[in-house]
This record gives sequence, structure tokens and C-alpha cells, in this order.
Amino acid sequence: MKYRRFGKTEIQIPVISCGGMRFQQSWNSGDDVSEESQRNLEATIRRAFDLGINHFETARGYGTSEYQLGKILPQLPRHEITVQTKVGACANVQEFIDTFEYSMSLLKLDYIDLFAMHGVNNAVGYENAKRCLDAALSWKKEGRVRHVGFSTHDQCAGIIKTIELGAFEYVNLHWYYIFQDNWPAIAEAAKRDMGVFIISPNEKGGLLFKENKKLEQLTAPLHPLVFNGLFCLSRPEVHTLSCGASKPGDFDIHMQTGELSERAGEYAGPIEKKLDAEMERVLGREWMETWQQGLPDWSETPGELNIPWILRLRNLALALDMVEFGKMRYNLFGSGGDWFPGKQVDKLDALDLRDCLKRSPHRDAIPAMIAETHAMLAGEQRKRLQAE
Repeated sequence: MKYRRFGKTEIQIPVISCGGMRFQQSWNSGDDVSEESQRNLEATIRRAFDLGINHFETARGYGTSEYQLGKILPQLPRHEITVQTKVGACANVQEFIDTFEYSMSLLKLDYIDLFAMHGVNNAVGYENAKRCLDAALSWKKEGRVRHVGFSTHDQCAGIIKTIELGAFEYVNLHWYYIFQDNWPAIAEAAKRDMGVFIISPNEKGGLLFKENKKLEQLTAPLHPLVFNGLFCLSRPEVHTLSCGASKPGDFDIHMQTGELSERAGEYAGPIEKKLDAEMERVLGREWMETWQQGLPDWSETPGELNIPWILRLRNLALALDMVEFGKMRYNLFGSGGDWFPGKQVDKLDALDLRDCLKRSPHRDAIPAMIAETHAMLAGEQRKRLQAE
């Protein structure tokens, strides 16, 4: 395993982190935990630690994860592990404090290395984060939290606004090959020497653990998971990637990413060019260079259609055969909340998109593309964080 300096925290963080969202018994925090589930989680943690993956990340919102981790993390050498948990900021500061105290009681640790305000995803979340910031900083003064950051699924402008508060030492955000919109936020974080943790590069980055023969051919000789990880790590501004392991063996392929990370650009660069070329071959250079221009925000679109993401999913399905990923994401519309906002197409003929698309060079073609995407990807509605 290789390590990078996690910004101003000065923590030497492994380039692959152990995400705690997939190995828990249940999304319901109060559920009983079976012996089998706990054995699997503990074996997963020990496997990660043995591989040098010593950053363990969880959240109060991850069901039984904190409770189960509290049975194993205290058994590991405390000075050799980095533990992160996250609590959602809210309008009631005392509720925020009480939730943090509950997390600490479950984890059974004297301090948390990295504490994040979870889900600073919109204007309300931003205001709540400001409201709860003094409490979080007080825990840092007391030594109960070593460093304070935030986790976000917001749009880039909102992430930058939160970074510009100047109060946070690191950020957890989305950025990977199929979604590069947040690069300006990463650049802003780098200016402030903040740590950068990439959320869900394997699932939200394209369901890359699922078989996709075309994608595998394009990323050869690397597995798509390894390519995507090296794509991210080829930028020194990025420090670590989440690996949401569900069993000990899930780390095996990611060790290749870690081993190659010091030459990430050398390995990922040629593959990135191949993927870009295939996107242009299938969809056209003009479209790939201009499709995002002038697109409206979902909140400004009739029917609350998330047109940028609908078109992105179409691009990926047509050019890279990422239909299964497209169905997973498209069918989150309407139930993804702030994590994946917008709704599915409903009676497209009844929606007048002319005004909201007036700044797009493809305004005349986009409605038909939206209809095509709906026909290709619509299916059973999914819930956010539904297990794969």
C-alpha cells in the first residue's frame, strides 16, 4: 500500500480507504447483529489492516456500521489506524451534539481522527453546517476530534462555497472518470491544502465491479476498477479513494491500484485517451465537446428533470455499454433526494422545455434524446443506498 499526505491534517493516508457502508448487518441502526455478520466485518477489517489499509470510514447514517466497528477497532493499535465518522449537521445544534455523542459511544474510541459533517448537499445543509461548526471545533479543542471536514453530494458551486468557509481541513466528494464536474472544487481544496477523499469511485463511478466486456476491452490491460482508481490518483490533489468492502476479498483488486499509484498517470493516461476516443467515435466530437453547454439545473426545469445527468447516462450507455449502471442511476430519480436530485420523465410531451434549453446548442435535439434515454433505462424505481 502507498500513502499520501492528507493535506493540512498531515495524516499519511493510504490511497485506498476502507469504506464502512457495505459490510454492516443492516441499514437499521437498532437491528440485532448476527455472529456471522460480525465475523465477516471483523475479518474484513483485519484483512484491510494487514494490507496497510488503515483508514476506516463510517457514518452515523450507516445503520449498524458504527456499532459493529466498535467491537473491532479498539482491538487494533490505536496509533496505527485512522478512523473517520460522519454526522449530519442539522438546525438543532443540541441534536447534532447528541448524535455525535451516540456515535462515540458506539465506536468505543476516545477520539476520532477525522470527523465530517455528513451530507452538506444544498443551501440548507450549508446553513446547518455553519450553525453546528462551533460544536465540531470545540471537540477538536478538547482532543476528541483531530480534524474536521465535510462530506458532500452538492453541485460544484455549492461545494466551493462550503470550502470557502475556510473552516474545514478535508472534503469527501465525487470525482472520477465518468463524472469530472467537481474538479474546480478539488482545485479550490488544493489551494487551501485540504485533504481530498473520493466517494464511491467503484459503484457511483460506474458499477465497475460488474462485468462489462466493452469497458474491459477499452481499459485493458487494467481492470476498469484499477483504471478508474489510477485516473483519480494521477492527480496529486486527490489523496485517497473509498473502497466499500463487503468481505475480505474485496480489497484484492484494489491493491493493484495502490501498488501502481506512484505511476498512475503513466498507466491511466493512455486508457483515458482510448475511452475519450470511443465516446467521440460513437457520439461525435461536436456533441462530446458541447453537450453540457447551457443545460439548466434540475430545479429550473419543468418536471424537475435532471437533464445533465439524463444525457450523461445516455452517453455512457451508448458509447461504453454502461446500461446496467444507467438503469441503476436513472431509476433513483424521484427517490434520491439531495444525493441524486431530479425526477424521471413523466409525460414528456406535456413539458415545454424550450425556455430552459434556450442556451443549449442542442436544444432542438435534446427532448428526443431524453425520451430515448427513458425508453432505454426506465424500470423499477430504486431507493437511495439500496444494496447491490
